Amino acid sequence: MPRKDRIDLTGAVVLASLSIIFAFNQISIKYINDGFQPIFGAALRSVLAAGCIWLWMRARGHSTAIAPGTVRLGLLLGLVYAAEFVCIFLSLDHTTVTRGTVILYTMPMWMALIAHFVIPGERMTPRKAAGLALAFGGMALAVIDPERGAGGGSIAGDALMLGGALLWACLTLLSRTAGARGMSSEMQVLWMQAVSVPVLLVASFAFGPFLRDPTVGEIGWLVFAAVVVVAGGFMIWFSMLAIYPASGVASFTFLTPVLGLVLAWAMLGEPLSLALIAGGALVLAGLVLVNRPGRQVPQKVRRTT
Repeated sequence: MPRKDRIDLTGAVVLASLSIIFAFNQISIKYINDGFQPIFGAALRSVLAAGCIWLWMRARGHSTAIAPGTVRLGLLLGLVYAAEFVCIFLSLDHTTVTRGTVILYTMPMWMALIAHFVIPGERMTPRKAAGLALAFGGMALAVIDPERGAGGGSIAGDALMLGGALLWACLTLLSRTAGARGMSSEMQVLWMQAVSVPVLLVASFAFGPFLRDPTVGEIGWLVFAAVVVVAGGFMIWFSMLAIYPASGVASFTFLTPVLGLVLAWAMLGEPLSLALIAGGALVLAGLVLVNRPGRQVPQKVRRTT
C-alpha cells in the first residue's frame, strides 16, 4: 500500500480499534504478574506470540526467510523490545495499572519530538504541537484527579515505566529506518519476539521463582496478551507506521490511556470521575488538531506567450 501524508478514515478506524486492544495490555500484564514472575511471564508471552506470528505468516504464504542485510537491525529490534518489556513488566509489579498506563503513553510526546529532528517530512507544526499539548494535558487531568488521589505508585515503578515509554519510542523509530524497508512488518515483530525470548529467559533467573501459583484465569490472560495484543496488535501497529506518518499514528495512542482508565474502572474497581471524562474530551480534541489536514494553497498557473 502506498505511503499517505495524513490519517484518512480507514486509518482512523483501524487505529481507534487498535487503541482498544492496547488498552488491555497493562491490565493483562498485571494479571500475568499475579501468576508468574514478571520477566518469566514476559518471556512466555514472547514465546507464544512468536509462534502465532510464524504460523500466521506460513498460512498466508509470507516468507519467513531472513532478508540479506537485516540481521543486525533485527537483533537490535529484539534487544530494545526485550528491554522495553523488562521495564514494563517490572513496573507493574510496583505500581497501579492506571498510573503505569498514563506514564507509558507519554511515548507519543517523545516520538513526535524525535521524529521532528530525524524523519524528513514529519516536522512539528504549530497546529500539531498544540494538538499534542492538548492531548497530553487531557491525560494529565485524568491522572491528577482529586477524587481518586495518587495512591499505589512508587518512584521505582514510575521510573521503570518511563523507561518503557522511551524505549517504545526508540523501537518505533528503528522500525522506520532505511534498513527496516527490507523487512515486512510481520518480520519486524517476529524478530522482536524471537530475539527477546532468550534475553528474557536469561534475565528471569535474577528475579526469583518463575511461578506465583498461576490460576486458569491468569494463564488465559497470558494467552490473550500473546495472541491478541502482541501477535495481532503489534503487527497492525507496524503496518500502520509503514503507511501513515509516525506522529499521526503515535497520536492515536492518546486514546489508549483513556480507554485503559475506563477498563480499570470496569475491571479493577477504580472510580470513573468527572476529571477523567474531561481529560478524555481534551484527548479527542487534541487528536482532531493533530490529524486535521492542512489548508492546501492553490498554485498559480504560469502564463506563457
